[in-house]
Amino acid sequence: MISTTQRRGQRRRTRLAVTAALFATVAVALTGCGLKPATAFVPAAGPGSIQEIPDAVGQPITVIGKNYTEALVLEKIAVLAMQAAGFDVTDLANVPGSQPVRNLMLSGEADLSWDYTGTAWLVYMAQEESLDDPQEQWQAVYDADLANGITWLQRAEMNNTYAIAVRSEAVPELENISTLSELANLDADDRTFCVEPEFNSRQDGLDGMLSAYGVERGAADGVADDNIGIYDTGAVYAATDRGACNFGEVFATDGRIEALDLTVLEDDKNYFPSYSAAVNVRTEIVEQYPEIADVFAPITAAISDDVMRRLNGLVDVDGEQPADVAFEWMVEEGFISRP
Repeated sequence: MISTTQRRGQRRRTRLAVTAALFATVAVALTGCGLKPATAFVPAAGPGSIQEIPDAVGQPITVIGKNYTEALVLEKIAVLAMQAAGFDVTDLANVPGSQPVRNLMLSGEADLSWDYTGTAWLVYMAQEESLDDPQEQWQAVYDADLANGITWLQRAEMNNTYAIAVRSEAVPELENISTLSELANLDADDRTFCVEPEFNSRQDGLDGMLSAYGVERGAADGVADDNIGIYDTGAVYAATDRGACNFGEVFATDGRIEALDLTVLEDDKNYFPSYSAAVNVRTEIVEQYPEIADVFAPITAAISDDVMRRLNGLVDVDGEQPADVAFEWMVEEGFISRP
């Protein structure tokens, strides 16, 4: 006989299957623009240091993630961790954009995701100023999100903040630029940018950065709209490298920065906030299974900027699949084993 909990889980999986199909269609379109495809495949794993949570065995949980490389790798790590803990995992990777992921978490259609403290504070919670100290920023997000039914587990020592990069060979032609403040010294025609749609529109994105550094968007002596190219996340790096623009929006933990010989400009006014990665879980779920925090504590402690750049580079530079990269790292760290 099927229990009420099981029937509820089946109904939710049916709804999510429809949602996942929609996202998969979007993913195919994005793949055509240069993104690596994400698959629902996750390699089978054997036992490791992660122990089964007895009450969680066979219980449904939905892990959700965004649609760029780092998010895909982290999401697959979470899927593997929850499978090792015994859950029946619905893998909802590749969701386009931060706000759709947030909405599915708030609605209860998804249970667990990785996200960033800066995104939560400035975008989800619409705060105007970020906190300089990463731990204080995490605490502020943790405290505020409890009222939304979301519990943030401890943050990783990594900061996937935004950054602006330039082709290294173009630096001499751009007055040896090394800081964002020096953007204001360039000819207006040289202020060309490649950015993704989210960075182009979000509060802590392009407009705010230009304003902070004294350059007005849309002004003849600032940055003309024609000087801003919009690309999907994966294509920004290639477009910057081939000179489609002088300045590309990048993520500080992206492995392609070094591989493409891009130079990151110093954020000398500390405009970009801290974006510490952390797992957030619906509070209802983590109260029912508090051991989830124990599962993720050593995983989070093992993730640093260097680790994340290496894992991202295996996908974006070497062409490996995010699920395979996540699996091999989990095995290396002893969290799981090969079956």
